[in-house]
Parts: sequence; C-alpha cells; structure tokens
Amino acid sequence: MKIESIILILSTVVSLFLTHIYTFLYTPPYREGTVKTIVIPQGASFSIVARELEKEGIIKDAGKFYYLAKFKGAITKIKAGEYEYTTSLLPSEVLNRMVNGQVKEYAVTIPEGYNIKDIATLLDNINIAEKSGFLGKAFDRIFAASLGIDGDSVEGYLFPDTYRFTRGMTPEEIIRKMAQRFDTVYAEIAHKKSSGLMMSKKQIITLASIIEKETGDGRERPLISAVFHNRIKKGMKLESDPTVIYGINGFNGNLTRKDLLTKTAYNTYKIYGLPPGPIANPGRASLEAATNPSPDIYLYFVSKNDGSHYFSRNLKEHNMAVQFYQKGMRKNKNQKSENKTRNKKS
Repeated sequence: MKIESIILILSTVVSLFLTHIYTFLYTPPYREGTVKTIVIPQGASFSIVARELEKEGIIKDAGKFYYLAKFKGAITKIKAGEYEYTTSLLPSEVLNRMVNGQVKEYAVTIPEGYNIKDIATLLDNINIAEKSGFLGKAFDRIFAASLGIDGDSVEGYLFPDTYRFTRGMTPEEIIRKMAQRFDTVYAEIAHKKSSGLMMSKKQIITLASIIEKETGDGRERPLISAVFHNRIKKGMKLESDPTVIYGINGFNGNLTRKDLLTKTAYNTYKIYGLPPGPIANPGRASLEAATNPSPDIYLYFVSKNDGSHYFSRNLKEHNMAVQFYQKGMRKNKNQKSENKTRNKKS
C-alpha cells in the first residue's frame, strides 16, 4: 500500500473521529427539550451517573460523557442532589451544572404564626425534610445555642418567609437559613423599638408570637400589643388562649374549661407575665407591634366573630362586650336556627 493511501486512510479516520466527537459535544440529544429530573446520591460513582443520564435521554453516550468529564478533571467534582435537566442541553452544560451544584430548588412559603411542629409537617409533606429529623434538630438546645438562641428549641426564631430549598439540604441547613433571615429582620426592627421598652430580645419575640396567634385582623396588632403591655405593667395575667394551647401536648382542637384551669408553664390564665418562650414564629408586623405598641390604655379584648376584636379599658366594659359579642351572638344564632326550623315545618 502506498504511503499516500495510508495517509488518506488515517486522515479519514481522524476526520471521522473528530466529527463524531464534535457531534457529541455540540449536538443535544433532542432538539425539543423534555424536562427530566434525576437524583445523584452522595458518593455515587460517575459511571453510574453517566449511565442514568443516558437512560433518561439527557445525554446520548455515557462512555463519551465519561471521557469528557475525565478530560475536564470533573470525575470527582460532581455534587450530590436533585437535578432538573432538559433533553436539549449540550453534554458540557449537563456536566457543568453537576460540578457547580446547580440543583433543583423549591419555593417554600412558611406562613406567619407557624410553630416548629407546623413547619416540620409542611416540609415533610413536600419531601424537603423528614419531620422527625427536623424536629430533632429544632429541639436540640446545643444547636439552638450555636445560633445565639436562648431556649430549649429554635421556636420563634425561624422567620416566616418564602425560601428556596433543595431536597439535598439537611435540617440543620434549613434551620440555619431561616434563623439567619430572622436575625436580619430582627436587627432592622430592634433599633426602632419604642424608647423605654425594658424587654429582652427573648421577651419581645415571645410577646410577638402571642400577638401573631391572637391576630385575626392585621390592623389590630398594635392594639393587641398594647393590651398585653398594659397588663404586664399592671401585674395582671395575660390570659391568652393560644399560650394555653401551646402547652397542651397533643391538643385536639377543643379548648376546655379544664384546660384553662390546669397549670402549665404556658397557661397564662394561671401564671403571671410571659410564658417561658415563644409559642410560634412571628412575622415582621407582629415583631414591630411587640416593640411599638399602640399608646391606648386597653386591658381587654373579645372576638367579634368576624376576625376582629372589641377592645375595652375596664372590666365592666369588657363584660358587656362579652355579653353582646359572645353570649348575645350565640343566642341570636340559636334564635335564627329555631326560626328556620319553624319555617321548614310550616
């Protein structure tokens, strides 16, 4: 065989090889992308990951993808987690996302007034964190102390907000992220608190959590705050139902007279002052209300059964409001029910 023929064959082989490589690198598996989600476990072998990507149609050739990663020195640099790809991505884009840890994120909204058990249930329901693991870390006193929290848990210090979480995050990472957000917001509020307010950070957060749970109409927060501040100053019991409920293990949704008469650390019908810690995680508005109460001299409030409250300055006025809004409303409802029954019979 002539040397010219050999050179031609070699040139052709090299050309075909380079064309093959170029096609692999710069041609996506499909022109129209289909969304695919894959999970890379901690410590997974790159070869197994590559085969899974090929199986899902995210790449065309696991072997070539392996050599691409080896050429880039990325074999040991991919990060575990849940990834969302489309089948129209180039192999280099797929690889870069794994190396950079661009995992799939979920927007999770934590409502104001949720306690840590509520948060744990929410995260468990959407498969972000296992409930037991989250609660174990949330009630870890040493971990709480590492976050600068004075208490047996992180209750009250997880700011209600919308977060972007990943399914690879640990409970510790989630709690730390929420606690850092709380610190940022609290710092913005603390320097604007009412002058002469002699309360510690823990007391302010505890009061804010009670305000959060008592509030049906957000506009009433400063008024509810005033009631509790005024009662504390006068040495009166706070008498807040949400605190009683928080102290009942396995509360069934029905607050009874017996519950109100049973002394617990959180029963503010039986103890004076604030309970030992927050009963929920307050939002910005409740924290602001706790630090800047209305100047009104209200001492009582009663539900008007429409989400709002009637506020009173003395017990006589309060009793009249209770008679009207609670007993009177029940009587009216019963009367209406009787009238409906009569109308049906007639």
